[in-house]
Amino acid sequence: MTYELFYWPSIQGRGEFVRLALEEAGVDYVDVARGRGGMARMMAAMDGADHPSFAPPFLKAGDVTVGQTASILMFLGERHGLAPQDVQGKYWVSQIQLTIADLVAETHDTHHPIATSLYYEDQRPEAKRRAADFLDTRIPKFFDWFENILSRPEPKDYLLGDTVTYADLSLFQVVEGLRYAFPKTLARIDAGYPLLMALRDRVAARPRIAAYLKSPRRIPFNEEGIFRHYKELDK
Repeated sequence: MTYELFYWPSIQGRGEFVRLALEEAGVDYVDVARGRGGMARMMAAMDGADHPSFAPPFLKAGDVTVGQTASILMFLGERHGLAPQDVQGKYWVSQIQLTIADLVAETHDTHHPIATSLYYEDQRPEAKRRAADFLDTRIPKFFDWFENILSRPEPKDYLLGDTVTYADLSLFQVVEGLRYAFPKTLARIDAGYPLLMALRDRVAARPRIAAYLKSPRRIPFNEEGIFRHYKELDK
């Protein structure tokens, strides 16, 4: 079966977390909106489904449609060995993923703290204040939590030990995105999170992920997505 991923064609955004899982699983998929007539197909699928998605990403697997990034990843994780099969492990990985989603939402709000309907240029003073707090207090709080998971009961390669999960792939993406958006800040604090940064390197070196990162399927970061680089927000 070939999966159909529906997401905006010119940004990584939340769809990238799903792409990374599909790539690591080595399964066939079509990034629908990036193909000819794909945007029209995506909008029609959003409008006409029995279980409509509020927004992309959503994934079609035969007759099944799953929306929301964390739900899609749980679905793929169960099918393709990217999550534990036991109840405790399955929901622990989901909890980590939902915490990553919180960090992603806070990252977005550094450049759109007032309204998503406004341009960044319409909220620059507020964005500068929001970003300052995000860099000083929120990134360290999240990173401390991830580092703590990786360190207990002893240092480990991945969040659950020696086996990669979709949450590890997502954590890689967050570190990559924050390095793009806030390079000075991340360069300053990277050394304080050796296990997290080692996880990032370990995921990047996985054969399927490494191949994907070098391919045209990997959309470059840009100032239309979640992780945006505005030099006045970095410090």
